[in-house]
Amino acid sequence: MDWSDLPIFLEVARARQIGRAASALGLDATTVGRRLRRLEQALGQRLFEQTPTGQALTEAGQDLLRRASAMEAIASETRTPPSADQHIAGTVRVSVAEGFGAWFVSRHLGSLADRYPALSVDLVATSGFLNPTRRETDVAVLLARPRRGPLRTRKLTDYALRLYASAQYQTTEQAVLSRDDLRTRRMIGYIPDIIYAPELRYLDEIPGAPAPTLRSSSINAQARMIASGAGIGVLPRFIGDADPELVAILPSLAITRSFWLVTHQDTSAFPAVRAFTDWLVALVATERSNLIP
Repeated sequence: MDWSDLPIFLEVARARQIGRAASALGLDATTVGRRLRRLEQALGQRLFEQTPTGQALTEAGQDLLRRASAMEAIASETRTPPSADQHIAGTVRVSVAEGFGAWFVSRHLGSLADRYPALSVDLVATSGFLNPTRRETDVAVLLARPRRGPLRTRKLTDYALRLYASAQYQTTEQAVLSRDDLRTRRMIGYIPDIIYAPELRYLDEIPGAPAPTLRSSSINAQARMIASGAGIGVLPRFIGDADPELVAILPSLAITRSFWLVTHQDTSAFPAVRAFTDWLVALVATERSNLIP
């Protein structure tokens, strides 16, 4: 395999169109297509499928994207240390989902601060997102890939979700032992009319689950209600598995969602923004087993 083909693969994977990737790389589309075919032949796997809107990653392509992104981040870390005029400083504002911010990103931010002491990070972890198109944030981690706007977008990671109850709850007559039990149990979930993203409608994918009667716009509040024994609900595994008060129930009922890393085209190459995104991509690659075991 020619390793110089990997940057081309990464650009096409992120741009989702060969023409757009070719423009960003300063190459013609024919050359980009030929290099991709060479890479596929070397790996013996098809990496992209042609769709009406461009190139979509196959399962093999998604696996290579994860590996190549991690390699890219490691390579970035091992470059020659920046000179004084390239010193990483200033403030980067990051908008993430509340649970991902509180239970994943915030736990590791100390390592970023140790690496870049002059860098300030504003972590906006709320129910809802700031808009990178309108420059409300420098970096956003979204639940769905934006379809338009002057943005640079890449899939950050998939993550898994499961049903959880408190350990105490599972010792009572309310313990959930089968799918049929769900029909008569109190469910905890989001407030239906103020869900800020359709990807949060988890209970729609669980057969037999009744509508939640204890509801909150906050996933952290939902986690606390479940841990208190008030009922059962769906949580990301990076929350549920990390809380010793919670136990997973009905493991065959699994849900998968994705996080998308988004920056504005005009600011994505700024040193502070690039430092944060490189750090986050590398972190997710290292901690992948805690996101989708």
